[in-house]
Amino acid sequence: MRRATCADGAARHASRPRADALRNRERIVLAAREMFVEHGAGVPLDDIARRAGVGNATLYRHFPDRNVLLREVILYVTSRTTDHADRAAAEEADTFDAVRRFVHAASDERIGALCPMLSGGFDIDHPDLLASRERLEGAVQGLMERAQSAGRMRSDIAVGDLMVALSQLSRPLPGIGCLGIDRFVHRHLQLFLDGLEAPARSELPGRAATLEDLRAPMTH
Repeated sequence: MRRATCADGAARHASRPRADALRNRERIVLAAREMFVEHGAGVPLDDIARRAGVGNATLYRHFPDRNVLLREVILYVTSRTTDHADRAAAEEADTFDAVRRFVHAASDERIGALCPMLSGGFDIDHPDLLASRERLEGAVQGLMERAQSAGRMRSDIAVGDLMVALSQLSRPLPGIGCLGIDRFVHRHLQLFLDGLEAPARSELPGRAATLEDLRAPMTH
């Protein structure tokens, strides 16, 4: 049996990101998410580096351009939001309580504030984004289908309805500080959730919004 050599150890060490590099990367992503929400996608990258507590060179070493950083932020938020849906499904006995818990948790991720950034030259069909979005949509659809099958959620809505409302209600209003309206977001989300419970109290106009409906404008 060949004995491990110093060269083998050095190779293994070089192939794994160092712990401090991983911490720096996470700090940059968290700082970017905060600043994208507060100031939009055009915020100077130097300001993001400053908030993350790293040098400009460190930021560009991890993220060579704005779109790469933006994609990583969206993947981070989408992954966390999917985790919220999975935990709610696993831990809540009442199927509508699981939907309620997910909606409030997803809004805290500020998922709606990221929507305006998916424009211009940004590649919304990047394979990583498509896979992440598919996991999120599957998790949310599972939550809704269980609540509807149990008779706890009105049956005339689809996943698109929930995602549109969540996006709009968690998105900052123009001219209003993002952090200043946080105290109202969960109040309005609860009003929305009350309207989702069965039995339905009114008849909705039009038809339920599907995921295909949400994607249609992006393909034309």
